[in-house]
Amino acid sequence: MEFRTLRNIENSFKQIRLYAIVFAILCLAVAAFAVWKSYSFASVQREKIYVLDQGKSLMLALSQDASINRPVEAREHVRRFHELFFTLAPDKSAIESNMKRAFDLADKSAFDYYRDLSEKGYYNRIISGNIQQRVEVDSVVCDFNTYPYSVTTYAKQFIIRSSNLTRRSLVTSCNLLNSVRSDSNPQGFQILKFSVLSNKDEEVIER
Repeated sequence: MEFRTLRNIENSFKQIRLYAIVFAILCLAVAAFAVWKSYSFASVQREKIYVLDQGKSLMLALSQDASINRPVEAREHVRRFHELFFTLAPDKSAIESNMKRAFDLADKSAFDYYRDLSEKGYYNRIISGNIQQRVEVDSVVCDFNTYPYSVTTYAKQFIIRSSNLTRRSLVTSCNLLNSVRSDSNPQGFQILKFSVLSNKDEEVIER
């Protein structure tokens, strides 16, 4: 009787030990899975950038796509500069506002070109003649094999007078340098050595 009791106690002890080992293994497995999932989640979160859109909503962008989107951002930077720099209204404050925003995207070469035109009375003629000017960018060709990046822009320039509309072809060149992103420079580029290669009349349409 005592031997049977001892055997039962020994079997119970073995069962308890087995249950404890199985429970410990399950706890270790759950803990390991939780740690692995935590690291995976943290890794995914590090690949994300949250951008505040005027304090109203959050836009999610993947940082892993930054290098893929860089050529697109470069072309958009150059396109935006041309739209600001070459879109003119017969209003001094509007011209100065556009130029100030364009200068935030470029170095002193853009200001030098603006100053040359200003000294020649170009902007005064725009204002006094009640002339509207706008630009449509056809293509922006960027060479990303060298740095700073070489860029050539092809565009059409429209000069609208009360008597006619003049369409001009516009070709410019510049270099692009990586810069710090800001509210005034969201793409994070700076235009260097801006110059106009060609700007000639293509068509004059009487109104």
